[in-house]
Amino acid sequence: MQVQKSRKNIGVWSVAASLAAVFALSSVGTALAEDTTTTGNRVFFRGGYGQMLSDRAGEFITDVHGAGGKNDGTGGYYIGGGAELMVTKDLWGMLPGVALVGEIGLEFKRWSSSSVVSGEALTPVSNFTPAKVQMTMLTASVAPKVKFRQGTDFQPWIIPAGLDFHVISPTSSQINYLDIGVQFGGGAEFRVWKELWLGLDSRFHLASNQTNTVNNFWTAGIYGAIGF
Repeated sequence: MQVQKSRKNIGVWSVAASLAAVFALSSVGTALAEDTTTTGNRVFFRGGYGQMLSDRAGEFITDVHGAGGKNDGTGGYYIGGGAELMVTKDLWGMLPGVALVGEIGLEFKRWSSSSVVSGEALTPVSNFTPAKVQMTMLTASVAPKVKFRQGTDFQPWIIPAGLDFHVISPTSSQINYLDIGVQFGGGAEFRVWKELWLGLDSRFHLASNQTNTVNNFWTAGIYGAIGF
């Protein structure tokens, strides 16, 4: 009887120890799963084609009002980068699978430029020789981005409206170079491997034309992103 009781106690303790071990391993597994769960934060780099809706020909600094040729190019390229910070992965519990991230971006555009006589030609040291006047724009932006299909390898997204800060070069004829505006966009991204993503990006930028020039433009291109 004593031996049976001892064996029974050993059996009970063995079962208890096994359950405790399983519970401990489950807790560790859960902790590891939580540690490796993606946050939704990303850094990205993008580039592609951009086009102004109106050229800057006929301005004093860009081409002396067309007297020495027209700087009337509108197309060009853009490069940029930024970061996305996850705000909510399910729209605060209202829509599972629909996330909201905050995007902070910086983008450089170089528009098609021509060799013209610029406003510098009216200075005493000028020789009226045509030279290329580079048409560029720098944009800093902050925008909410709504992402769909969270938890999957394919995630479309939209930007309902974002805030833009523009710097144009050359300055306008009134020597103004700062502008503000809004942007609207849409695209999609695909997981290539782990937290490496590739995507398509298209946006329309509507400026308030504080520089007395029309600074509206659109862009379309590709981007790569890395989650962290």
